[in-house]
Amino acid sequence: MTIEIPKYKLKDLVDKPTYFSGGHRLCAGCAAGSMARQVTMAFNKPTMIFNSTGCLEVASTIYPFSAWEVPWLHVAFENSAAVASGAEAAIKAMIKKGTYTAGKTDIVIFGGDGGTYDIGIQAISGTLERGHDLLYILYDNGAYMNTGIQRSGGTPFGASTTTSPAGKVVPGNTQFRKPITDIIAAHRIPFVATASPAYPEDLIGKVRAGLDVDGPAFLHVEASCNRGQRFDPAKSIEYVSLATQTCMHPLYSVIDGEYQLSRPSARIAKDPSKKVPLEDYLKLEGRWRHFFKPVRREELINKFQAEVDKRWAELLKKAGY
Repeated sequence: MTIEIPKYKLKDLVDKPTYFSGGHRLCAGCAAGSMARQVTMAFNKPTMIFNSTGCLEVASTIYPFSAWEVPWLHVAFENSAAVASGAEAAIKAMIKKGTYTAGKTDIVIFGGDGGTYDIGIQAISGTLERGHDLLYILYDNGAYMNTGIQRSGGTPFGASTTTSPAGKVVPGNTQFRKPITDIIAAHRIPFVATASPAYPEDLIGKVRAGLDVDGPAFLHVEASCNRGQRFDPAKSIEYVSLATQTCMHPLYSVIDGEYQLSRPSARIAKDPSKKVPLEDYLKLEGRWRHFFKPVRREELINKFQAEVDKRWAELLKKAGY
């Protein structure tokens, strides 16, 4: 199977329709809204969305209103992949019987980091193993933001949350973020990728590629939360861009097991001087304020930088650099 990621230019996206309307209740500066709007710009056939409990679900469908202009279903934290896989199987059965006339229907799942890294990973793994034809999109804001900013498996090292508060003894979250993209890629599914709303042409192309794949696909999107990460709402897209420029969230795809870097990560691989120091990102967000005040914690900054560098080096090796 040949998988091609459509290549868009920003000018190509200006007139593309979106099926995520304005007027939703997401916080000002929430990157999940930008992500959702960009995702729907990749739609070109009948599409169904399944949404785990989370910020995106709650804020986009406050009864009796909905921001979604395609069929949409809210399911629990733990079972979005299971419910969507049931729908996918039902559609295939109805097509075979001649009772479903909409034809090929794209199925998209949205899940936050809590519903993906932690609560929902069992159902996700089963769905991937069975080979259901759907796209799972993880929008990752690094904590259970919807329920009170609790630590999740996607919370970065040192981040202060309500369940990993920074204090004199414990400097915030003591663990590094679970390598969820590697875990998914280990299932040997056809298409796995990372993306960011700071690079819409890349994100939209990867969504379309994932939907066109015959089988399961997975997209890991960095989607910042200014409330939980504590930064100026106007800086949201700038900060998700910095997450990529520091290589904390590099952009790449895994197509049939082959790793390929995407821009701008490919440019950094070719010219390491373009890699931004992690500190430039950390000092902008309140969740790492204790790294710098009341005293600078050089050992924590260096420890985090070393882990980012290690994972970046591992990715470069996988991508053949």
